[in-house]
Order: sequence, then structure tokens, then C-alpha cells
Amino acid sequence: MPFPVDIKYVTETERKLGVKFPPSYVTRIVKSNGGEVEAPPDVWSLYPIYDTSDKKRLKRTCNDVVRETKAAKEWPDFPPAAVAIGANGCGDQLVLIPQADAPDILGSEVYWWDHETGELNKVADDLADL
Repeated sequence: MPFPVDIKYVTETERKLGVKFPPSYVTRIVKSNGGEVEAPPDVWSLYPIYDTSDKKRLKRTCNDVVRETKAAKEWPDFPPAAVAIGANGCGDQLVLIPQADAPDILGSEVYWWDHETGELNKVADDLADL
């Protein structure tokens, strides 16, 4: 069940990953830390931002963006600069990719990374579209 998260935890996640999230992602995740979005070809569970404000939130957010991105980078052909923001439960990841001209800023476009082929498929121009 998604719940709000304090912006300080988003900022800490950005620091750990070495990137800035796009504004639409920050807006969405602050209001609802986790949850689901529908983007062809699946329904995706969004990874939460790690929240240590209390034991309940700590437990609910242990599969956070940083942890899941680190795990995804172990897969062959996972884009090295991608940040995993969600999964479909079958190994595929919903990802954000850094901007070409600013590698420390994630673009707003949302991609589906296919774990079987290693291909990236654009599913939305912005998370707000999902």
C-alpha cells in the first residue's frame, strides 16, 4: 500500500545514486511512495524510496530504488547508467535513463527494459502520463 514519503528521503536516494530524478517522478513518489502504474505490456510495481521514519515504513520500503537498481545492474545487458524504478514481477524493469547532455540528471522518459533481450522500449514521455 503506497503512502507519502518526506522529500528528504528522495534527496538522500538521489545522493546515493549520484543522479537527480525528474520533477514528475519526485512529485509522484512524494505523494505515493510505491504503488502501481500501467504501461504496455504490463502493470508495474514502483519501487519505493527507502524511508526510515518508523519501523513500519522501514519494513515497507526495504526493496527500495537503490537496492533494486544495484540488483538489476548484476543482470547481463542492463543499461549501466539506468535507474530501476519498478518491475513487472517477471524480471523486466521500468527504468529512467540519464540525459545525454547531463549524465547526473535522469530524463523524464520512462523505459521498459526487457531482461530476456536486453532491449529498452520507451513506454511514456513522462511518468505523469502513466
